[in-house]
Order: sequence, then structure tokens, then C-alpha cells
Amino acid sequence: MYDPLHDLSPGIGEDYPDSYWADVSKDAPEDDGMLKQDLDVDVAIIGAGYTGLSCALHLAREHGIKATVLEANKTAWGCSGRNAGFILKSSGRKAYSTMEKQWGEEVMRGIYGEMCAGVDTVNSLIAEGIDCDQQDAGYIKVAHKANKLDELISLAKLQQKMFGYDVQILSQDEVRSQYMDDRNAYGAIRYQDGFGLNPLKLAWGYQKLARKAGAKIYSSSPVTDWQTSNNRQQLITPQGIVTAKKVVIATNGYTPKNLHGLVKNRTLPVLSQIIVTEPLTPAQLEACNFLTSNVVMDTRALKYYYRKLPDNRILFGGRGAITGKGAEDPYYANRLLAVLKTSFPSLAQIKYDYAWSGWICMALDDLPHIYQSENNDVFYSMGYCGSGVSFTVQAGKRLAQKVAGEQVPDLPLYQKALPKFPFAPLRRVGQWGYFHYGKIKDTWF
Repeated sequence: MYDPLHDLSPGIGEDYPDSYWADVSKDAPEDDGMLKQDLDVDVAIIGAGYTGLSCALHLAREHGIKATVLEANKTAWGCSGRNAGFILKSSGRKAYSTMEKQWGEEVMRGIYGEMCAGVDTVNSLIAEGIDCDQQDAGYIKVAHKANKLDELISLAKLQQKMFGYDVQILSQDEVRSQYMDDRNAYGAIRYQDGFGLNPLKLAWGYQKLARKAGAKIYSSSPVTDWQTSNNRQQLITPQGIVTAKKVVIATNGYTPKNLHGLVKNRTLPVLSQIIVTEPLTPAQLEACNFLTSNVVMDTRALKYYYRKLPDNRILFGGRGAITGKGAEDPYYANRLLAVLKTSFPSLAQIKYDYAWSGWICMALDDLPHIYQSENNDVFYSMGYCGSGVSFTVQAGKRLAQKVAGEQVPDLPLYQKALPKFPFAPLRRVGQWGYFHYGKIKDTWF
């Protein structure tokens, strides 16, 4: 599997992975095909995932700039088409309480407002007619140990106080009787505004809106070389060169090695693994009392997450292999299936029909960053830390403002560069160490 820490290109025209999303999503929208000519443009965007498509859409709609998007493979071939489809008001991995201690209440509330705006923007774009199999609202965060419930209750009270957030506190019995009989759940908190959807269909909807607004989206057009000449950026693709005044890097966890010095050694791509089971029978659903289609995540350091899909399959996800070379090892899918069965022992005979993995993008400070070069000619948004399905749209909107020369909120998200990883060549060693630390923490603490 493509590994961004080792490979110089994600390929050219590669098909979607053998995922559930690719199987159930039909009638992919048209794009502009492979770039087969040289172009001179105001703005070029590398990557046709959520960030790049949102940036192109908002550049066209709000600033009158019709960008050119270059995608190595197909729209949402990367994480935008491989994720679990959770829409959450999430801020990466950094807790709001930590933000308040580090930057003060005003900044913390500003970041929270940006995350809320991301969800609002997703909802408004879906309302324009994007068919993405949206499910009932609700996000359940379950305590995987009895002592974790106290932490969740404290979190709920803090968020109620800070944001007036509507958070329910659920006992173990309430979780198991009203939502799903998860034997690893010791209680939970439930938010009213998260929901699940088909992430690939969502990206296709963004593509349609962006092209309708005037953006050009070229697939099978990887950037194989990048040069700067006379204050212009030259992006070399297999059959055409794009010369641009400004370039947006919207590749996140799929950023090829040595793409550009502005982002070098500033991210850690981490594999997330997902399985989707065969459809559950009515008897199986009743046996595990699976009543909800809310999205679910637990309190582990190495989190598991799941949801019931519209056709009564269960999507279940967690961490994957360390390197791309190990991504196809069935061990990781089988490990997820084994954990799923500990949550729902009545599904002891269940099998999975789909298994795939994808690169999420970790930042050293656990926050996404939208930033630019000193000359304001190269921009990026990266580091969503596995929580980017909704915030990517807001990030794309803010990127568009930066490209157009407008002011954006004075927040660390937008005013600070991604920090570099110390001892960057050893990032995977650190990741291996964290996985073992997380396993010990989840088991014993």
C-alpha cells in the first residue's frame, strides 16, 4: 500500500480501495479527466479530498476565483473516501480544557466556534441536495471501564458549563437497554448533534458543487515535480504543466515524500483500519439489542469506533498497521472483528465482508493548522488527527480566505505553522512506542 513516508507518489489513476463505500456508491460524478495540456492559472490546488474541494468551492463562490484542482487518482481516493463517516464537533486530539489552560478562554471558545461552523457548513452543503445516506443524529461516547465513566461525566459537566452543550449522561443500563447491548460499555455520554453518513458520496457532492461553481478538477494528474521560477509555481504532471500564482497543498495524510519544504517533517501519517460485517439478521439485531444508528466511540487511548449502517451491517474501526507494507495483513482486520465480538458476544459467528485502511494525519500538537509561506504563494491545511470529516470544510473555507488575501480569525489554527517533529526520521519508532503505551494504559489504567 502507498506509504507517504516512503513513496514519492500515490500513483496515477488508481482505483478506489475495495471498501464498503466504493461498493455501495454508484454513478460517480464526472470530473475534467487527466490534464493533457499546459495551463497558466491563478490558483492550483493539490488534492481532491474534502479540503481541496471545499477550498475550490469557496474560492469560486465567495471570491470569484476559479481554481484548478489536481488529483493523482480519483476524487476522495485518500482518507476522504475511506473514513468512518462520523460528523462531529471535534478539534483533533486536543481537549478544550487543555486549550483553555494554554491560551485562555477566549481562544478556546474561538476554536470551538470554528468546529461548530464546520458542522454547520457540512449541513448547509448537504441541504443543497447531496445524497450521502445521512443517518439519525446522535454521538455516543462510551466508557470502556467503570472508572472512565467518572471522567466522561466530568467532561459532560464541563462542556455544559463552557458551551451550554446538550450532553446526556447515560448509565450502563441505559446504554445497553436503549441503544445497544455493548458488553464493553460501562456507561456513556451522548451528544445530540453528531451523525453518520457515506463519506465518499459526501465528497462526490462537494465535487459537483465545486465544478458547477466553475472549478476545474483533473483526476489521474499527480504532481511529480514542483519548481519555482520568476515567483511562479510550476507543478509538473505526467502530461501537462500547471503554472500558478498560488498553490494550495490539500493532501493531508497522503502528502507524498518531499512534495514541498513547507510541510516537510510536520506530520505523521497513521493507518486507521475499518471492517464492515455481513448484514445482521433480525434475530442478531435483537440478540445484541442494536437499536441505534448513532455513531459510537470509546474512551481508550487507542480508540475503537463503530456504527450500524443503513443495511444493518456494523462498521467497526481502530488502529491499523505501522507501515504501508503491513497494511494488507489480515491480522489487523481480524483483531477488530475479535474486539467487536467481545462487545457483542451474540455475534460470535459474524464475519466481515469488507476490510480496508487509510492514512490519517497526526500533528505534533494534536491540532490542525491552516498556514502559508512567507511570500503568501503556498498554503496548506493538515493535521486533522482523525477528526476531519466536518472541520475540513471549514478549513477549506478559511484557506480560500487566505488565498484571496482576506483576514481570518486570530486563532492558533490559522496563525501558527504545524510544528516539526523532532527526530523526524524516527517518527514511526515513536508511534510504535505510543501504541504499546496505549495498550498498557487501556488495559491497566
